[in-house]
Amino acid sequence: MPGELWRRVAFPVKMPELPPAIEVSHLVKVYAGVTAVSDISFTVARGEIIGFLGPNGAGKSTTMRILCGYLPATSGDVQICGLPVATQSDDVKRRIGYMAENNPLPEDMRVSEYLYFRGRLKEIPRRHLGPRIDEVLELSDLKRVRHKIIGQLSKGFRQRVGIAEAILAEPPVIIMDEPTIGLDPHQILIVRDLIASLRGRMTVLISSHILPEIEMTCDRVLIINQGRVVAQGTPADLRRELFGHSNYQLQAAGDFAALSAPLVALDPTLHVTAQGEPGADGFRTVTLATERDEDLGETLLRELPARGIRVRALTRTQPTLEQVFLAATRRSWDVVAAVPRDKPAA
Repeated sequence: MPGELWRRVAFPVKMPELPPAIEVSHLVKVYAGVTAVSDISFTVARGEIIGFLGPNGAGKSTTMRILCGYLPATSGDVQICGLPVATQSDDVKRRIGYMAENNPLPEDMRVSEYLYFRGRLKEIPRRHLGPRIDEVLELSDLKRVRHKIIGQLSKGFRQRVGIAEAILAEPPVIIMDEPTIGLDPHQILIVRDLIASLRGRMTVLISSHILPEIEMTCDRVLIINQGRVVAQGTPADLRRELFGHSNYQLQAAGDFAALSAPLVALDPTLHVTAQGEPGADGFRTVTLATERDEDLGETLLRELPARGIRVRALTRTQPTLEQVFLAATRRSWDVVAAVPRDKPAA
């Protein structure tokens, strides 16, 4: 075997790793002396779906517009697929599909005409554009209105036209600002399935106030408040960080006064936090708390009867993403409120 070929087989060349889809470092945006975004840093991996959460005025839309190259940053660095937004905004825009919150659409064009027009602007070759339009119309459940004038469509259909336009050119990064606002439950389900189908193929950053949808759709969430990142991670990670425990509710009967030692034997962090009054049949509602993430349901159902506790029902309860969101934003407000008036916040 020739030496050069032997080296290629024995020592294959390692391909360079692709940069993250979105990389934000110390981003700051100031409007007329008012800081809208204050030193935000985060990274989004390729193929990941991220929920971007925050109260009104937290800086979400400003951050998204900076990512898309529509607004200049005051300072900091933003890169999309390894390209700096500040100096290569045209190349960055070719890699992003953006759906704004107000979703501006030409009301005098038909749906298919608008998508064809946008596809040509996005430099999709004519021979590929027709099949691609059919594909996104199918994905967005818009085929039955493809020939209708956009101005005659309901808000739900108009939202889906905006989503279809965002994914039309199959960009590596999709940014959506409130994509499900104004949609009915059936339409929300269609959009949720559509976004989930993009996982692994495109990176999706979604801003929304419909938190159950974010929890069901996204891999991670990023929560900002007052222009700062106040929490980020998976919903499970944030529950553990902000609440530190899981709860179990029992419908049970027995001697709970003598249960402390057995509970500690099962899990040192497991303890009774609340007990209701027993009913006529002797059963009461009992709440247990633990710091463990693992599901203890099967263990409790096996061990409690062995210790004289009759169990009628057992439910594991966890803080919802809504509770996580409120706790994270409240924590950030408390930090700001604790700073003396004569001392600027860090």
